[in-house]
Amino acid sequence: MATAAQPDLKTLPRDAARVIDYGAHLEPALVVKLGETFVVETNDNWWNEVAEAGDVPDRSKPPVAAHQYLRCNPLAGPIFVEGVRAGDTLVVKIEEIAVRDWGWTGTVAGIGPLAGLSEWAEIDEPFATIIRHEPGPSGTLEDGEAVMHLEREVRWPLAPFIGTIATAPERGIETAVNGQGPWGGNIDVRHISAGNKLHLNATHAGGLLFLGDVHASQGDSELTGQADETAAAVKLTCSVIRGKQLPGVCRIETADSVIQVDSARNAGSPERAMSSCFLNLLRWLVQDFGLSPREAYFHMGANSLVRMHVYQFTTGVFTCGVEFPKTYLSTTT
Repeated sequence: MATAAQPDLKTLPRDAARVIDYGAHLEPALVVKLGETFVVETNDNWWNEVAEAGDVPDRSKPPVAAHQYLRCNPLAGPIFVEGVRAGDTLVVKIEEIAVRDWGWTGTVAGIGPLAGLSEWAEIDEPFATIIRHEPGPSGTLEDGEAVMHLEREVRWPLAPFIGTIATAPERGIETAVNGQGPWGGNIDVRHISAGNKLHLNATHAGGLLFLGDVHASQGDSELTGQADETAAAVKLTCSVIRGKQLPGVCRIETADSVIQVDSARNAGSPERAMSSCFLNLLRWLVQDFGLSPREAYFHMGANSLVRMHVYQFTTGVFTCGVEFPKTYLSTTT
């Protein structure tokens, strides 16, 4: 298994990453300070059960079998961040995502847009293939490739990110599979990756952070419902923005851009989610970065570097974002 663990860093081990229903009812599994770097080890979305040729993701068998929502996407947490209060924004800096040397992808019965379509019956079945992760020129997986072999061998760059990450909801309990809201959740946003900062609402003391479901790579939308599913060791550092609550599902800062994210489950529909991203990005640019409302609005229609992203578009879920380049945040000339 991949590991980013270091002897001097607090580590939440992989065998503790077993939470499938998350909320404030759970006792902290790890306590860290603001500014303290720590490591979280994760399992893959199917409990590492799809591990070799011939294995298939069988939703009728433990540990995932359930009458309602599958018991998959096991999470690590909650992580209590000392100094974070209800009403703050928890800022999670993703320092490193060290994936293992293999993942899997495939089809799960009843999941994906092909489910039940006779035209695609030959592939509408439980199936999996193992994806090898090979080091790149650096000799590590940081610049490595995913290698898939079905009828032929194909390769693409590894691009790991955290698929499910959330703070404890203000009220109630959410599942690791379908939970999405103003606390984050299973949103599969490819920009929740190493080097970036994730902004999440904290509605309880300590924030109560959960994470798991790391993907070594994924196409826009994760149309099949499965990406390059893998286990990982994730290195994180947390900070806080006092007394601020965010709209949408979350916000992201990269080295070069800011991104507003929302989901259909949170906003009410895909169209409302996309409108929410644009409107709340505009508010972010005006309120926090000082752009005039007119300039911010005109960027959305005319600036060729403004981007909209569809991160999730598969059975029952839709998550999207709008990205704005930081180079245009300065209002000085």
